[in-house]
Formats: sequence, C-alpha cells, structure tokens
Amino acid sequence: MNVIEVKNLCKTFKVKEKEKGFIGSIKSLIKPKYKKIEAVKDISFDVEKGQIIAFIGPNGAGKSTTIKMLTGILYNDSGTINVMGINPNKKRKKLAYEIGCVFGQKEQLWTHLTPYDNFKFFGSIYDLENSVIEKKIKEFKEIFELDEFINTPVRNLSLGQRIRCEIVASLIHDPKILFLDEPTIGLDPIVKENIRTLIKRMNKEYKTTIFLTSHDVGDIEKLCKRVIIVNKGEIVLDDSMENLKYHYLNKKIIELKMKEKVNLDDSKGITILKDKGYNLKLEVDTKKTSISDALKLIDANNIIDINISNVPLEDIIKSIYKGEK
Repeated sequence: MNVIEVKNLCKTFKVKEKEKGFIGSIKSLIKPKYKKIEAVKDISFDVEKGQIIAFIGPNGAGKSTTIKMLTGILYNDSGTINVMGINPNKKRKKLAYEIGCVFGQKEQLWTHLTPYDNFKFFGSIYDLENSVIEKKIKEFKEIFELDEFINTPVRNLSLGQRIRCEIVASLIHDPKILFLDEPTIGLDPIVKENIRTLIKRMNKEYKTTIFLTSHDVGDIEKLCKRVIIVNKGEIVLDDSMENLKYHYLNKKIIELKMKEKVNLDDSKGITILKDKGYNLKLEVDTKKTSISDALKLIDANNIIDINISNVPLEDIIKSIYKGEK
C-alpha cells in the first residue's frame, strides 16, 4: 500500500534579478527584472507504508520544496500529490492530522514551557482527550527516556534532549507519516546513535512511515532501505540502500597525523588526497583494499592520531549525477 504518490510534480519560483552597482540597484527598484527558477522538475515516486526512505541531495536540489508541497505548505504548479489519500492543496488541515514533522534546525516547541506542557499543548491542538494525551505522554516518556527532564523548561535542555522532545511532540497525535529534516544535525556521535535507535524502534513498533532528509551518510546508511537522490530539481537515483552501498559507499577517507614524515605512492585501491609530510589524507576503495591492509603500509608507532570517515555525501551525489560508479 502506498501512503505517498507523486506524479510529474513541478514547481517554479519567480526570483528578482539583482543588477550590479549603484545605478543597477536603482534600476532594480524602479523596474525590477525577474527570472524563473525550476526548483522541482517533473519528479515522480511512491512510498509504501512503513518504509524508512531517504530523500537526499545537495543544498538547492529541491528537497525542501518537495517536502513543503507534500505537507501542503506550498502549492505545486503541475503534477499530482496524494498523501494518505489526501490532496495537500485542497485538504491541508485534514492532512495535518495524518502527518508529523521534525526540522532539526527549527524549533516547534515553546521554549519557556516544559516538555510535558508542550505535549499537553500539542495534544489539545489535535483535539485529543486529556486521558489519551496522558496515556501517550506516559508511553513516550518511557520509550524516549524523558523522565529526567520532562519537567525542565525546553530552553534549558541540551540539543539531543530537545530533538527527542521534538519527535515526541510530532508523534503525540499518532501520525501515519513522519517527515524528518536533518534530525541529527549538530549532535555528537553518541546522541546521534541514540536518536537513530529511537527512530528505528518507532518505525518497528508503530509502523510509522519515515520520510528522511539528511546530509549525514550515517543516518542514511543505518536507517534507510531505500534512497532517492535529487539534484537540480530532478531525481538522479531511486534505488535500494544495498545497491547504493555496493556502488558508492565502498570508499573511506583516512586522515593521519604522523610523528615523522612518510613517503607513500598511490597503490591498488588507495589514492593519496593530501601529503604534507606529517599529515596524510588517503581515499581507500574497500572493494579493492581493506582498511587494515591500507594501514599496514604505515608504521603504527609513527601514528599520533587517526580519523576514518565516509566520503562526503555531496561527492557521492556528484559522482551519481555524472553517471560515475
């Protein structure tokens, strides 16, 4: 069963052009010129009930515009949208009862209120009876481990604690679809892992469909089974996480700080990205060479510090967009 159906969706914005210099600025005020920007270009996709799907791309790719159309914040120019059997353009209020949204960089909670009071407030907005709200709060308090700070004003919470409360507030009315926009942004690795665990648990226990956008490869790799990548308003890849891993996430970046200078050359599966004597940056293709074999080329006693990370998502998207593998 599909809970989201998008067909030939398009959205264009009219943007004022700025002319250079003082005279140009005056001209722009008196007789402004406009240009059209195609933010979303004829995209189509479906999302099945209970899926955790990543909808990702670089800044300006059309992700936020698409989400705003799916949630009824923006109207589409053409194409059709069906979310839980509802047209967001015609029945936005009805749709609000079926979906929840969490934006990592934007707060929806009242910061002077406690999480408990916020949950009561959001529950009343969705016309829930007080007994139902209390039952939901008790349930989520245990799942999301809120007991220690549920009565602390939101402004005094850490970022990780606030994100947990943001998710609970968006779930209080039992939505069928949850839109998560950068839910782990700015969080330390341990808190990120906790949030990911909670998202997976929520999906498993409540069968909530998760529509996720993130620049963090870890979010996508650990949460999603399907990935849609957009660039310049178009879908450039719609595939399983398994295939994406095989083709694009096999490369790792190793950054090393050394006691003494070393001389290395490119070898099978290893590309030297930076060599400044005491600092090395390598790209390792794990399909050709393992991380451990790559590190054997360097004396362990010579290593002061080491960091291993994924290739930046932006680079992966660029290679996909160019048709590389």
